[in-house]
Amino acid sequence: MSLNEKQRRFAAEYLIDLNAKQAAIRAGYSPKTAESQGSRLLSNAKVAKAIQAGKEARAARTEITQDRVLQELARLAFFDIRQLYHEDGRLKAPHELDDDTAAAVAQLESIEEYAGRGEDREAIGTTKKAKTFSKDAALALAMRHLGMLNDKLTITRPRVVRRDLTGRKGGGEA
Repeated sequence: MSLNEKQRRFAAEYLIDLNAKQAAIRAGYSPKTAESQGSRLLSNAKVAKAIQAGKEARAARTEITQDRVLQELARLAFFDIRQLYHEDGRLKAPHELDDDTAAAVAQLESIEEYAGRGEDREAIGTTKKAKTFSKDAALALAMRHLGMLNDKLTITRPRVVRRDLTGRKGGGEA
């Protein structure tokens, strides 16, 4: 048995934002029952299979895979800032950067500096700035993915053993 129209619509809508309640509403379910309908639909094996197929098709279209995302994170996390500069300390032009270095650059800026005002001003130099993506953030995401960073707080209660030290029997009656 295949999916009915509402189930197909829910699967397609769920892929937009991965929000079951909103997907149920957009698929035509009542806003009052959308949360429970969304949960029920997600636990339906056929709907789950349709959602998984949609995710796989999207990954193939966009070529975004877990491996590719991790490779990009690695480029940011292990970027060497020395690769931005020539041996003499000058900042490299964008076309001179290798792919890994270029991936780590968030912004390049070039500011012309002048002496004087108006038509009499004279160019005296250029200030070049490079801004890179956060190495800390990339490392934290990679560590979290690898299970090296645990954000969950686990609280355990100590085991309490009660003993009657009064010597009374029958629950401490007076």
